[in-house]
Amino acid sequence: MQYRRADVKGGTYFFTVNLAERNKTLLVDRVNELRDAFKRVKTNHPFKMDAIVILPDHLHAIWTLPKNDSDFATRWGLIKANFSRSIAKNERINPSRTHKGERGIWQRRYWEHLIRDELDYQSHMDYVYYNPVKHGYVKNVIDWPYSSFHRDVEVGIYSADWGESDDSDGLFGERR
Repeated sequence: MQYRRADVKGGTYFFTVNLAERNKTLLVDRVNELRDAFKRVKTNHPFKMDAIVILPDHLHAIWTLPKNDSDFATRWGLIKANFSRSIAKNERINPSRTHKGERGIWQRRYWEHLIRDELDYQSHMDYVYYNPVKHGYVKNVIDWPYSSFHRDVEVGIYSADWGESDDSDGLFGERR
C-alpha cells in the first residue's frame, strides 16, 4: 500500500514532527536554531503559523498554506534540513541513513492531518497548547515558554488561565 498525503491547496493542517531519538532534548536546547530554520523557510515558502508548541523531542504545529499551494512536504523537508545543518554532527546515524547521506536528527516521516472544520480546528489548537501539561513539563499551559499560546493570549484568543480548570471534558483536543 502506498501512503497518500492530503493535498488541499490553501488547506489548514495539523502536524506532529519527532526527533529520531525521542530521549533527547534537542528542540528546546536549540530552540533558537529551530526558530531560525522556520524563518528561513517561510521567507521563500510562506505559510501562516496558526499554532506551534515545541517540546524537547517533538513539536506540534498547525499551518494554513497559501491559497494555491498544498506543498507542506517541501517546507518540512527544508525546515528539518536547515535545523540539521545548524547542529554539530554527533548523533547516532544508522547504516540506512549513512547510505542515503542523511543525518540522524529527525524521524523521516511526520504525522499530518487536514483540518476539516471549525470544531476540528479548535480541537487541534487545544491539543497543541495543552501538550506540555499532558507530558508533565508544566502544571499550567501558560508556563511553557516554547509555544505560540503566549501570542494567542496577547491577542485575546485564549485566556492566560486556559486549561487550568477541568471545565471541559478534560481531553483538550484528544479523542476518547
